[in-house]
Amino acid sequence: MPAVPKEPPQTFASLMLSSLRKAFFSIALASVGINVLALTGSFFMLQVYDRVIPSRSLPTLSGLVIIVATLFLFQGVLELLRSMLLARIGTSLDERLNRKVFRSLLFLPTQRQTSDDGLQSVRDLEQIRSFLSGSGSTALFDLPWMPFYLILCFLFHVWIGVTALCGAILLVGITLLAEILSRRPALDAAKSSALRLGFAQAARRNWEAAISMGFAGRLTEKWVVMNDDYLKHQAAAGSIVGALTIAAKMARMMLQSAVLAVGAILVIRQEATGGIIIASSILVTRALAPVELAIGQWKGFVAARQGWTRLATLLDVAPAEQHALTLPAPARELSVENISVASPGGRDLILRNVSFKVPAGTVLGVIGPSASGKSSLARAITGLWPAAIGTIRLDKAALSQWEPNELGRHIGYLPQDVALFDGSIADNISRFDKNMEPEPVISAAKAAGVYNMIVKLPDGFDTVIGEGGSRLSAGQRQRIALARALYGDPFLVVLDEPNSNLDAEGETGLTAALTGVRERGGIAIVIAHRPSALAAADKVMIVAGGQMQAFGPKKEILGAPPKQVETAALAIAGGEV
Repeated sequence: MPAVPKEPPQTFASLMLSSLRKAFFSIALASVGINVLALTGSFFMLQVYDRVIPSRSLPTLSGLVIIVATLFLFQGVLELLRSMLLARIGTSLDERLNRKVFRSLLFLPTQRQTSDDGLQSVRDLEQIRSFLSGSGSTALFDLPWMPFYLILCFLFHVWIGVTALCGAILLVGITLLAEILSRRPALDAAKSSALRLGFAQAARRNWEAAISMGFAGRLTEKWVVMNDDYLKHQAAAGSIVGALTIAAKMARMMLQSAVLAVGAILVIRQEATGGIIIASSILVTRALAPVELAIGQWKGFVAARQGWTRLATLLDVAPAEQHALTLPAPARELSVENISVASPGGRDLILRNVSFKVPAGTVLGVIGPSASGKSSLARAITGLWPAAIGTIRLDKAALSQWEPNELGRHIGYLPQDVALFDGSIADNISRFDKNMEPEPVISAAKAAGVYNMIVKLPDGFDTVIGEGGSRLSAGQRQRIALARALYGDPFLVVLDEPNSNLDAEGETGLTAALTGVRERGGIAIVIAHRPSALAAADKVMIVAGGQMQAFGPKKEILGAPPKQVETAALAIAGGEV
């Protein structure tokens, strides 16, 4: 029996458009009513000039006014419903995608490096929602009705139709010109904006260094250059669209006058009535108004389209939420099987052929020169960077078999660059657990030796620490981050240079924390910056040149004088690890 070919998987864009098909169909139906009712003004003027004025009939005029007022009311209601529905579609897109967008913001760096500030997807979603809620989107639904109005112009008279058709061709040409000329400047402006905002965020994060070392002025000059570049591209895109908008407006006004002139000629030749002059002028204006509006809103349309393209591409490659079978909590060992590691999206291997096994109840110290791959090893062990080759297992189960949030419950991680979030100390220690209980938070603080420091603060565990923990010292931030790593008694605790900002009291607390992990049957891996961090270590690994040089009990590795250990010994003595 021949195999049935599988259908290609649907992309994000096709799935979203398919789910919104009914809503767009409803908008199209509303647009039918709106554009049919838009004929009200033209036919009212036609009846007034051709029937009311010649007959001097006030009752006829009164009846027409009542009918027209009713039709205009219905048109207004339909336009309101259409705009509300478009706004609701924008909100619905935001509701459906904001979770995925934020998830990609967090998880995409595990797959590839980004050149912007990482927030482009958030801005893209906002741009799409704003465009759908604005007037520009309604023009796209009215544009297909231009042929209908042009046909009516031909029904009035062939020369009126020809005049309107020439004007329509001119405006459509201006629209295509706006698309062609604004595409590149809009892309350049988007790239410049991302670089500019990324630089501003970096400057804000490093304001202390910039001011204390006197290069704030140079950063300001660099910002001015980047901002000028952004404004140049923005002005180029704006000038093109602005010039073409004015051109479209002038063309429409001239066309309206041309229709009046043609109508006047036809009346003089007795080929049309006076009502046709006014009605056709209004009809042509209505036919070309969506084109003029579309050109005026073209920059927003281009930005929304580019944002949709980037968002669709991003969410097609972003890691999907996993719903793996929940595995038993790890309790026996960590095994690293011949792994090689590269940075996400990179080809050059940072670590090569690393293998070791650590049983429960062990503290492993990792030492070696700078740029030897120690932090990359930490990221791989915690699942942040997938191994290019090899496998990392917890109790025989590969990390890839775990759902990320579930795996995170069993891992405590303290990165080199400590990052806390705006909120209370309790929020940060509990990893923003909405079902947070006081006991685990207090237990983690005590295990990290930071309980006394916290309770001495005015608001204790409820102290709000500000963005990035700005209201705390570097040492306090690091110790609270250590408590966060220990929250919930995770089986595997990975600490990357955990004592870089600690005083003697903090280092004592760190040693006690590592001892506590060992005593409760967990595994702690500490990347050492100073020898004091190795006080609680049972085993030591030496990493240099992207490879594991030695691994074994601490006394054997650091106590023996083999040549491969000399580099690490010098690194520890000099504090360069």
